[in-house]
Amino acid sequence: MLQYVGTGLALWALSRAPGPGAPAPVTVLRPICGLENNLAETLESTFSATGDYEVIFCAASPDDPAIPLAREIMARHPGVPSQVLVGDDRVSGNPKLNNLVKGWKAARHDRILMSDSNVLLPPDYLARCLAEFRADTGLVSSPPIGIRPEGFAARLECAFLNTHQARWQMAGSALGQGYAQGKMLFWRKEVLEQAGGIAVLGAEMAEDVASTKVVRAAGLKVRLPGRFFEQPIGQRDLATVWSRQVRWAKVRRMGFPALYLPEVLAGAALPALALALAAPWALPGFLVLWYLPEAILAARGGWPRQVEDVAAWILRDALNPVLWVKGWMGNSFEWRGNAMSSEAPR
Repeated sequence: MLQYVGTGLALWALSRAPGPGAPAPVTVLRPICGLENNLAETLESTFSATGDYEVIFCAASPDDPAIPLAREIMARHPGVPSQVLVGDDRVSGNPKLNNLVKGWKAARHDRILMSDSNVLLPPDYLARCLAEFRADTGLVSSPPIGIRPEGFAARLECAFLNTHQARWQMAGSALGQGYAQGKMLFWRKEVLEQAGGIAVLGAEMAEDVASTKVVRAAGLKVRLPGRFFEQPIGQRDLATVWSRQVRWAKVRRMGFPALYLPEVLAGAALPALALALAAPWALPGFLVLWYLPEAILAARGGWPRQVEDVAAWILRDALNPVLWVKGWMGNSFEWRGNAMSSEAPR
């Protein structure tokens, strides 16, 4: 039943038409670090919006190979104020935050969008986010939707991102319980400044957990757009996909342990195992009924939904109990070559 209720809420979120929103000038911050998959396309998409906005690319090292690409893209859009800022301000144990601090300080506007460099921003991204700002909105955030997977490992990553994580985030948002995802954080500047500034996001293992807590502590809400923004996945290997999911599981467990507890029940693995032991003849019909809502949601969202994707959904659910256990093992992980630990100075 919960499978159908969650999917129904997600379908409602997809169909929800955003309000007009109030136009406002925006500063767009994009951290860059190396030449990632589809980087030219995703950085170029920053300039696709209409309205009053500036763009600030942030690089930690002057030797970063993404800097020339960013400057080349900026030169093609002279009508949009833009700049590249270089430097690493050690305000936390989070390398991305350390990279973004200088951009936050240089921002000219009171609406600040921090968007990872691998997110593909649609032409209406500013309008869609601004439409979610109301009197009780502290932050607008969009989890990523995986598109254009190449190979089965990439499809498995989409299976985790789309009809699993995005579905439940849409459902939570529909119930007024939206929470932030670090891929895209669109702030009312005063909310974060009143909490202590951008450095306070380093108080947790991930900036999305800290962001959610900051907003809720202020008595405000995290809102999500009805349709999330996309991330071209390209090629992946299974080891990378698995390590990323383990990292996110640890972040969720350390940030919101009470919410992490029931995650072991997500997916078809445990009920399918029970049915296979009790009435194996009914298992095929059960699987059809279980994954039909996901197929409908993926079709409605325009997300990957080939036969290989269905196989990836099944494998994802089979792995979920193992992933849940791994999430309890230790308080550290590696991110972009950086050792991150809850015991490290924040």
